[in-house]
Amino acid sequence: MRFALLGSGSRGNATLIEAGDTRLLLDCGFSETETRKRLGAFGLTPADLTAIVVTHEHSDHINGVGAVARKHGLAVYLTHGTAAANKTGELPERHLFHSHDAFSIGDIDLQPFPVPHDAREPVQFVFSHGDLRLGVLTDTGSCTQHILDTLGGCDALILECNHDTGMLAEGPYPASLKARVGGRFGHLSNVQSRDIIAELDTSRLRYLVAAHISDKNNTAPLACAALAEGLGCRADEVRVAEQATGLDWHSLQQ
Repeated sequence: MRFALLGSGSRGNATLIEAGDTRLLLDCGFSETETRKRLGAFGLTPADLTAIVVTHEHSDHINGVGAVARKHGLAVYLTHGTAAANKTGELPERHLFHSHDAFSIGDIDLQPFPVPHDAREPVQFVFSHGDLRLGVLTDTGSCTQHILDTLGGCDALILECNHDTGMLAEGPYPASLKARVGGRFGHLSNVQSRDIIAELDTSRLRYLVAAHISDKNNTAPLACAALAEGLGCRADEVRVAEQATGLDWHSLQQ
């Protein structure tokens, strides 16, 4: 099992998860053209995908889902609430799931879990293949005990570090947007993510990735320093998912 990111941030998000004969795209916030370009950097085309899985209906996660699915005949998996937002248009193959119910796509098992975010029915995931587990937690304004219980014992974790609280407070956003981003249903700060990783069972963790880093209210060094403090490791051991270039393949195999 391995994973890579096509890009992560407010201008578009997409993550590749691969195991056996199955290759999933988690979210597709880029246009169809940009998605093909970014997949091409990994030597892939949309035809190489098994399905697209969607976390929620915000444009930086769903913008390209409908166009990519229609053009390349891909199945799309999303919650009932995300589907009700009707941001994808007609889909060639649609599968609805509940935010607490595990399901499988080919060789990959998926455990969705609900998160506090200002969307219809937002979820994040743990992806499994045999004993290997990849956790993804972005686009949540706060943490719950259920989130901690679900993410414990992962081999890799992609964790949002959206903003530094000081930079957000002094930054260019209007007051209403600052309140939304920093609120309970917004996005995780560096300190929140530090505290999450400190509470998790990380005994099996091999990769920790800082993701969804704001280009106006945060920096990669600040995010990495916070996560390193929570994990008790060096800052250079934390990987960074870039908006422009994503993150190269990382294998969970020993």
